[in-house]
Amino acid sequence: MDAFPAFFPLRGKTVIIAGEGEGALAKARLFENSPATVQIVAGSQAYDASTYSQAVLVFVAHPDEAFCLKAAAAARQAGVPVNVVDRPSRCDFTTPALIDRGEVVAAIGTGGSAPLLASLLRADIEARIPLGVGQVAGLLRQMQGEIRAALPDLVMRRAFMRRVVNGPVADLAMAGEGARAEAALLAELAQGSDLSGKLFAIVGEGPADLLTLRAARVLSEADVLVEGQGADPAIAILARRDSQRLMATDVDIQALKDLLAQGLQVVLIGKEAIGRAQGLDVETLPAALS
Repeated sequence: MDAFPAFFPLRGKTVIIAGEGEGALAKARLFENSPATVQIVAGSQAYDASTYSQAVLVFVAHPDEAFCLKAAAAARQAGVPVNVVDRPSRCDFTTPALIDRGEVVAAIGTGGSAPLLASLLRADIEARIPLGVGQVAGLLRQMQGEIRAALPDLVMRRAFMRRVVNGPVADLAMAGEGARAEAALLAELAQGSDLSGKLFAIVGEGPADLLTLRAARVLSEADVLVEGQGADPAIAILARRDSQRLMATDVDIQALKDLLAQGLQVVLIGKEAIGRAQGLDVETLPAALS
């Protein structure tokens, strides 16, 4: 990973754009639907460090190199990260291609080396992200206190959240039925229904680039990954970074039962791992598109 992606909260914050012309206006448009206050400054004001004292981010967009250098220096003197448009070597951070779904934001970056490639990838990914997913995130933020109080255990809370985002609560939220979605979520909490773990098996040894969307999603939600010899390592990379990793030789049926009893989502990769789960209820997924 050549660059670490990070998200800056914008509510109640100020973003300053130093410059003029289409480049400055294009950066301003990035924040049209955000809660941030956006200020465009030019002239000598852009060279004064005090201009940037309340900013969380600064963008510099101007055709004149000297202007860009002076404005960027002033912003850095104020201790604010700077992006100098079309000058990657002058940037503290680069601007990714964004997918904006309100409270859900996805970003694709290339470190400023290939912005067109990032835009092409964004178009492909954007088609897969539902328009209403931000409303689901908004509901979960609103109900965060109630969910944590009802489910203080992280593992059980994660299992509950999986059920919510894949069920009728999320469908109601994405349809704009906020009140009904909230009522349904509270009913789910009160119900306290089965939050036992699930066991998945991904058949085949790879390659990872032919993985089905369903298999990729299961991997991204895995609490525990059990790998058999011969499985493509690139498949395991798609699992949650903080998931527990076990080798098939270290797992038997009782160990799997113990993991499931804790409410964990366990994913088996490869024939050797799947063979350890004989007799258990396993959802089997094809590893690759046919």
